[in-house]
Amino acid sequence: MTNPKVIVLILSYNGKHLLEEAISSYLSNDYKNFKVIIIDNGSTDGTKEWVEKNFPEVKVLRTDVNLNYSGGFNYGLNYAFNKEKADYVLISNNDIKADSKVITELVKVAETDELIGFVVGKVYYYDKPNIFQTVGKEEDPVRWNGGHIGQGEEDRGQYDEVKERAFADDVFILVRRDVFKKVGGYDTEFAFQSEEYDWQVRAKKAGFKIFYTPGARIWHKVSATIGQASAFKLYYDARNPLIIMLKYREFKAVL
Repeated sequence: MTNPKVIVLILSYNGKHLLEEAISSYLSNDYKNFKVIIIDNGSTDGTKEWVEKNFPEVKVLRTDVNLNYSGGFNYGLNYAFNKEKADYVLISNNDIKADSKVITELVKVAETDELIGFVVGKVYYYDKPNIFQTVGKEEDPVRWNGGHIGQGEEDRGQYDEVKERAFADDVFILVRRDVFKKVGGYDTEFAFQSEEYDWQVRAKKAGFKIFYTPGARIWHKVSATIGQASAFKLYYDARNPLIIMLKYREFKAVL
């Protein structure tokens, strides 16, 4: 397929102050067939009006209440795949700056194999622009969803090969239409944290793969909405992976 249709979905809850750089950097992409959509997840800071005034080419989907992370993105995924008839959706945090070739590079890899369900790239720290936050995740023999590959390392070209990954963060992640059709979107039981882990487990069980490409790059401000070390975040970081283990792994695997 030549230039399959891509919808960039950016979820925002009272994050109007973060959106200008995220939207501008995606709109500067060199890909030929994409649209940016903001999901205003019940914000009270005038997000919808601000986006419509400053970026009239960007569509805003507004929810009346905060549907949380997974519910908010599901609202956007339903619209993108069912109304816009997107071939791919690029899920993205709002606290990022994207490289101008992000969409092109993600699609290039996805189009090599119809079983590639997700594609991610290099995520750098925004305030340390050559230091990795993640380039995908390993598989851990006990915890299953392992640690971030490359975290804290300087980019010296050591992760410059396209590779399959066990898991990946969804700071930004390209999702194939068939994944949504076959396994649905996020499980809203996971309102915050580990929602991508659960989704990827279900997709892998359905035969899909997760890939990483070094050509797609973003810079992330790291939990600018909920707080990097907030009690809220730490609670869900501990709780949700345990639920996934109990749901999908054989009991002996967690002993």
